[in-house]
Amino acid sequence: QVQLVESGGGLVQAGDSLRLSCTASGRTFSSYVMAWFRQAPGKEREFVAAIRWSEGNTYYADSMKGRFTISRDNAKNTVYLQMNSLKPEDTAVYYCAAEMLSGFFRSSSAYAYWGQGTQVTVSS
Repeated sequence: QVQLVESGGGLVQAGDSLRLSCTASGRTFSSYVMAWFRQAPGKEREFVAAIRWSEGNTYYADSMKGRFTISRDNAKNTVYLQMNSLKPEDTAVYYCAAEMLSGFFRSSSAYAYWGQGTQVTVSS
């Protein structure tokens, strides 16, 4: 059974940085794409970034490029999302997702496995 557990969220001020973690368990993820999504109150879930576990190839939503970095630590079975220069509009619940995919997909419906989410709140 796949389990994804996010951590690292919190309350920060605009301009600060945060690093989110997603620890995966339950199977070998070498053929998986791991992704981060976020959902603000009253809005749809939004793609943030994705990484192919085996090669480490990455893919970002255009609006996230330059400020957010996705990475993984194979030994720890953990995917990270480093977020810099945070803005109040980055406030959302951030979710980790996983699926065995041949490419990168922005749609949340492409991912079968989800964590419980971690809240990020950025004050102005």
